[in-house]
Amino acid sequence: MNILDINGKEGEHPRSYFAASAGMAPELVPIEGDARTEICIIGGGYTGLSAALHLSEAGRQVTLIEAQRVGWGASGRNGGQVGSGQRIDQVTLERMLGPERARALWDIAEGAKQLVRDLIDRHAIACDLAPGIVTAAHRQRHVAELHAYAEHLVKAYDYSSISALDRDELAETIGTNAFFGGTLDRGAAHLHPLKFAFGLARAALAAGATMHERTRALSIERGRIVRVATDRGMVSADHVLIAANGYLGLLVPDVAARVLPINSYIAATEPMDAERAKKLIPDNVAVYDTRFVVSYFNLSADHRLLFGGREAYGYKDPTDISSSIGKRMLSIYPGLADLKFDYSWGGTLGITLNRMPHFAQLGPNILNASGFSGHGVALSVMAGRLMAEALAGKSEGFDAMARVPGRRFPGGTLLRRPLLVLAMLYYAMRDRF
Repeated sequence: MNILDINGKEGEHPRSYFAASAGMAPELVPIEGDARTEICIIGGGYTGLSAALHLSEAGRQVTLIEAQRVGWGASGRNGGQVGSGQRIDQVTLERMLGPERARALWDIAEGAKQLVRDLIDRHAIACDLAPGIVTAAHRQRHVAELHAYAEHLVKAYDYSSISALDRDELAETIGTNAFFGGTLDRGAAHLHPLKFAFGLARAALAAGATMHERTRALSIERGRIVRVATDRGMVSADHVLIAANGYLGLLVPDVAARVLPINSYIAATEPMDAERAKKLIPDNVAVYDTRFVVSYFNLSADHRLLFGGREAYGYKDPTDISSSIGKRMLSIYPGLADLKFDYSWGGTLGITLNRMPHFAQLGPNILNASGFSGHGVALSVMAGRLMAEALAGKSEGFDAMARVPGRRFPGGTLLRRPLLVLAMLYYAMRDRF
């Protein structure tokens, strides 16, 4: 399997609406020869960029290496939803961990949303940030569950930004009667993911981080001094932070056995006129539904509908991204049949068996954060800060995430994918029927 089948040309951002509209990327040279640094960060997505920024601001010497371009992976291609809470709902976390630990994870997630806002404000990152995410019930039975959960967040977590929507209120909010009801979270938000990644990269550079693109980590030799072999030379460091998520490969087998790469796909329509877009989603909120293979969508700043809703489990793209996404989009918005898609693309994300991120200390001087399972825009940025804090001796947040129980995928790296495909086929059929 060639990872570039899905991701385009080596060392270049793939053709997507986000790449076409993000503006100029920071241009970073590959590393040449051997280098010595205090902290080596592997991965130039949100987690690695956030860690580089926070560590550099604290006066630490940082060298970040990225196999492709900063923001090249899921960080530059996702649906841009800055969601509330963890990937698992709080009721489930309360049963799993108890109310106190569940509350600590909620607070970390709320802090993650605020961190995104603070970084955007502090570094003047123009990334089309807009408030509001709707959760839409695609089955009648899900409405009561969503409303009860919203009430629980209000009562147990003092979270007053979420409200219940009946079917008529939802239709008025998102311009379709394809759903049965849902919730509106005004405390959540959505943004242009690649503009945000570029903004984090520029902020980290300004803070003093050294960053190299087109520099692939090949192996990690553990020890008091960690040696990271790359295709361009050797990086020796006192500490290594691994932030590769779905693009880790087999670089760290223990992480690879717990974080499975899957592909998700998005298409962008041609632009609508402003009036038509306003009627479609009047308050410019983002939306996702209750299917297991989630549909998610929102308007872009130039009035396109960005619609995601397909997953696959190999590195090779399907040939009919626009067609399959278009069918689902038209089942929700049949009035958009006259619009063509200008862009369609995919990207690889990392999921875990329990859908909670995999935070782990892999040695006395190696930390990992990955497996955000489709809920990583805010949490991956927070992960970078938590790793930076852990290196400074303030590991409470990192440890709280690392203590969440997680398991390896059955069959390790050999059988995890076929077993997941079987499971996902079942859930896809359940969504349909």
